[in-house]
Amino acid sequence: MKPLFTLAFFVCAAQVASAQRQNVYFLKNNGKYVDVRDSADYVRVVREPDSASTLYNVFEFYINGSKKLMGKSIKINPPQYQGMCVAYFPSGKRKSLINYKNGVKAGEDMEFYPNGRLYTEFSYPEDNKDRTLDRSGGYLIKANNDSLGIALVTDGNGYYKGYNDEFTYVEEEGPVKEGKRDGQWKGNFQNINTTFIETYNNGLLVSGTATTKDGKVNTYTQSRWVAPQFKGGLERFGRFLSNNIKYPDDARRDGTEGTVILTFVVERDGTLTDIKVSRSVAPIIDEEAIRVLGNSPKWVPGTQFGLPVRVQYSVPVSFALSR
Repeated sequence: MKPLFTLAFFVCAAQVASAQRQNVYFLKNNGKYVDVRDSADYVRVVREPDSASTLYNVFEFYINGSKKLMGKSIKINPPQYQGMCVAYFPSGKRKSLINYKNGVKAGEDMEFYPNGRLYTEFSYPEDNKDRTLDRSGGYLIKANNDSLGIALVTDGNGYYKGYNDEFTYVEEEGPVKEGKRDGQWKGNFQNINTTFIETYNNGLLVSGTATTKDGKVNTYTQSRWVAPQFKGGLERFGRFLSNNIKYPDDARRDGTEGTVILTFVVERDGTLTDIKVSRSVAPIIDEEAIRVLGNSPKWVPGTQFGLPVRVQYSVPVSFALSR
């Protein structure tokens, strides 16, 4: 599996230009932008804020025109959600109701089965700086039901069963006490052919043992997945981009602006490979963004079940001229 972590960095030469009244984007399910609707899996429409609001209105539609998502965002694109965001299954039934603060989950997260019944309810802290990227900590499990509506976890206590995205099999399960994982959990991630047994104490992962299909066994602590990072963290990565990007003279003269979205892979040894333009501004701007990212020093690689893994990132880099 290649976990996709989206890292949003905006490096500006100066002030960002004002938004258009409506922006339309065509995307694949993996987050890649495409140029034409016929190549897309869904469409994102971003409209200007309502009167007396500073939040952009975000709408997403499946390619057949049915609604996929409705929410509000601090930024035009990619979205940085604020407040309640509603997602839908292709059938039109609700998929989730999630509250966001500055682009990350904060507060209520309610998810539903395709039949419309409540699947699970999580509660995320308002201050979520220390939250792990996986679902092994940093939130409370408030409720969990089976597809018939029978309660498995009530008021933060019970035995949790979590399904894969398609709801075809139980991916992980274990006891919950006062909203936190507690005791022994087990699971099977079929997409990466890995089974695991973990021990939790009051929501903290004490130890885990994962076994791959070929019989390889590995132990880990604290978190199943750890995202790769630029050495020194996100702030230093932002400074690296700011210090090394040179606004192309021709683009400056022509007034060319916009946000390039790059995708790349952080390899197991921390090197960056497969740098590609997911959304283009202009060839000269795209090339500068690729050049700088290609000169990045090695990152600290990501890990999955304690083993280094290849991880794909998406990075928006904004080029804007002062007015």
